[in-house]
Amino acid sequence: MNLYLNHIRKSFGDKQVLQGADFQFRKGNIYGLLGRNGAGKTTLFNCLSGETPMDGGQALLEENGATRALREEDVGYVYSLPILPEFLTGYEFVKFYLDVHPDKPRPERGIDAYFDMMSMSHGDRHRLIKSYSHGMKNKIQMLLFLITKPPIILLDEPLTSFDVIVALEMKTMLREMKRDHILIFSTHILQLATDLCDELVVLNNGRLHAVPSELLQSPEFERSVIELLKDENHVENV
Repeated sequence: MNLYLNHIRKSFGDKQVLQGADFQFRKGNIYGLLGRNGAGKTTLFNCLSGETPMDGGQALLEENGATRALREEDVGYVYSLPILPEFLTGYEFVKFYLDVHPDKPRPERGIDAYFDMMSMSHGDRHRLIKSYSHGMKNKIQMLLFLITKPPIILLDEPLTSFDVIVALEMKTMLREMKRDHILIFSTHILQLATDLCDELVVLNNGRLHAVPSELLQSPEFERSVIELLKDENHVENV
């Protein structure tokens, strides 16, 4: 399975955020998407998820030898600021989510099996979502993708809100999930990117640039990434 980005463009007023972004992402890898604040990482994710229309270009998904346009249901999006119904408990929300996806298989042990995968206590799963920490809300987001299993999963800074133990659990889960998905992980933390990701991609000047794999364990890695991120005309926020 491959995801092809072909000359994706997006502008907001006079600001050209994506200026012909091209790249190929392959199943079985976790890709780290690096970029400065305002570089367009979230804009790219919004375009791929269908939340923001592209001004030009296309995203294509290749599966089993057939290529087609990427659809909204192909993409799971873990937001940096989780959007969840805070008037429900975690358990109620997951039950509702399963009810509206009746075609998805359920584990033999029922809904609780999903919460066990996320290491969420019995008490936490029955508390209102509005009382959850940022990290717990991100866990719920990840849980939904265990149910729907979309081929593409976009993660917008999801681990920065977790404590050390939970972050380690999530890293282990993501490494297991990459066998069946294309995972693209947006972060500005170089150490996290090198620790978790198989390949790194830099978004700068509206285009995507691969970081050569031989640089990942090289003493020159940090300097090389910084050079790729330099932009005299960079604007911090769109």
